[in-house]
Amino acid sequence: MLKDIHNPVVDKIIVAVVRESENEQDEKWSVYLINLYDKKIENVLVSSKGYGIHDGENVKTTTLRHLIGEILPGQSARIEAIIKDVFGLNNEYWVSFYIGKEIYDKKYIFLPESIREEHLTLIPHINKPGVMIR
Repeated sequence: MLKDIHNPVVDKIIVAVVRESENEQDEKWSVYLINLYDKKIENVLVSSKGYGIHDGENVKTTTLRHLIGEILPGQSARIEAIIKDVFGLNNEYWVSFYIGKEIYDKKYIFLPESIREEHLTLIPHINKPGVMIR
């Protein structure tokens, strides 16, 4: 019975934390979802939250849900702004979407301190520095 359940693999979606400003004194960061499929993805829903230990105490941020709608092939959509204060936490993004009538979902987690200057790379389709998970 379980062998009959089809779980499609999500392999062409990127979640990226992108530095929006070039001025280090006024750093602004955003989280983007990038569609690398050759088809549009529809009914895109992203759930985001942060959790971990800060100053020796367990910390959990509010869970936010973002309905994006659709993202065309090779396009991106901004999910949310993110502040540097939460880079020391696990930042989790659960992405669900449809391609045709089939539902896909995947969890992306930026581990504590993974969003650092030395890890920045040029993010495809956005052309700004950031850290990405595929």
